[in-house]
Amino acid sequence: MVFSSEIFLFLFLPTFLALYYLTPFRFRSALILAGSYLFYGWWRFDFLLLLFLTTLWTYGIGHRIAANLGTRRARVWCGIGVTGCLSVLGVFKYLNFFIDSFAALFGTTAEGLDIHWRLILPIGVSFYVFHCISYLVDVLRQDAKPTRNFFDFAAFIALFPQLVAGPILRFKDLAHQFEHRSHTPQKFADGMAWFAIGLGKKVLIADTLAPLADLAFATPDPSAPLAWAGGVAYMLQLYFDFSGYSDMAMGLGLMMGFKFRENFDTPYISASITEFWRRWHISLSVWLRDYLYIPLGGNRVSGGRTYVNLMTVMVLGGLWHGANWTFVVWGIWHGGWLAAERWLGWSMRPRTASRVALTLLVVLLGWVVFRAPDITQAVGFYAGMLGLNGLSLPVEVALQITRESLVIMAFAILVCAVEPMAREIVVRRYYVPSGPGGALAATDTLVPMLVTSAIFALSVMRLAEQSFSPFLYFQF
Repeated sequence: MVFSSEIFLFLFLPTFLALYYLTPFRFRSALILAGSYLFYGWWRFDFLLLLFLTTLWTYGIGHRIAANLGTRRARVWCGIGVTGCLSVLGVFKYLNFFIDSFAALFGTTAEGLDIHWRLILPIGVSFYVFHCISYLVDVLRQDAKPTRNFFDFAAFIALFPQLVAGPILRFKDLAHQFEHRSHTPQKFADGMAWFAIGLGKKVLIADTLAPLADLAFATPDPSAPLAWAGGVAYMLQLYFDFSGYSDMAMGLGLMMGFKFRENFDTPYISASITEFWRRWHISLSVWLRDYLYIPLGGNRVSGGRTYVNLMTVMVLGGLWHGANWTFVVWGIWHGGWLAAERWLGWSMRPRTASRVALTLLVVLLGWVVFRAPDITQAVGFYAGMLGLNGLSLPVEVALQITRESLVIMAFAILVCAVEPMAREIVVRRYYVPSGPGGALAATDTLVPMLVTSAIFALSVMRLAEQSFSPFLYFQF
């Protein structure tokens, strides 16, 4: 089941929310768990067992760590727990990759080695395994207390707004919300607005750009116009697809009383790759920083070791996205730029249009190898961008490019450019500071409600005429 489907929008979600608000608070975690398992099991019911066993394993190991805090046994238990979680990821996500790579060393395929089976990648496994690992490490660090309520913990791991494509949450940030959270009409309305905006990003923009990106990457040796148009289309498609999903996740959380952190902060206005990773997939960046980069020594070690740490984190971050050498190259590309910027002090320099343009070019070139199915096709695509495959657009290819996709691409570029200013105007016009911590309260809800209602209606109409289109990050 996906958010951008009629069965979710008009059956699952209203039924779940009705039951949720009719259920006493002390039973809502159990309801969230049941609803989330139904949501996940709609795709493959058998993979629910893997999710449940991983949850049970993490819950039990967490209590063993807590029972031995201050002793070496706590670290041993944490090591056992993390190893178990990584084993789930290693088997289901990387075993096929290792077999294929091993076979390639001998110039053959897995079938050539008499291996005729393939493991299916469970949707969302990368996300919920990271949730489990962060919980175990936080308990060891005493940053989080192990919960005694299994339903709270299981509901956190399976929480359907973020279960299959993030953002990556940490139990220590939501533990108090499971114990107490507010439910107000304003919070619910804000959640509906976030959801509608995210749905619009996905259905109206990302899905419209998808055919152009798919055409470019499916064309052998694309010419320069097609390669550049397809590369930019995919760059925009990925952002509006994934940020749209994150917005919908945050909106669903608000409808249930939960407050998640934003996962994207206008990344395509970044003036360096360092800044880009502070704005893109923020929950993953923070996770890699706290649970990998800092334990490796971070920037507290020598300059050379710091560069190695940056490269290691980005390569592993690339592999987290998928079991393919293209993701390794993508990680090396970003790790190399992060190291170079640190060495040159690039992130400390004044923001200029040329720096933003260079950063966008670096990100775009990285997305090419990220999207390509293999290194060979990525090289051919780069050759096209350099004009080595011709400078004209073949007629048979040009006929497949719709005016709608070009208009939406121009609109998406405009949205990326004005998004920071638009956010500031909306907050200044319709919200005022209220309460502790700079919380915002709405002063005028009519205009935002009308706008988001129109976006939702257009999105639903578009859904009615298009075929199934899963979120890009489901594959990770």
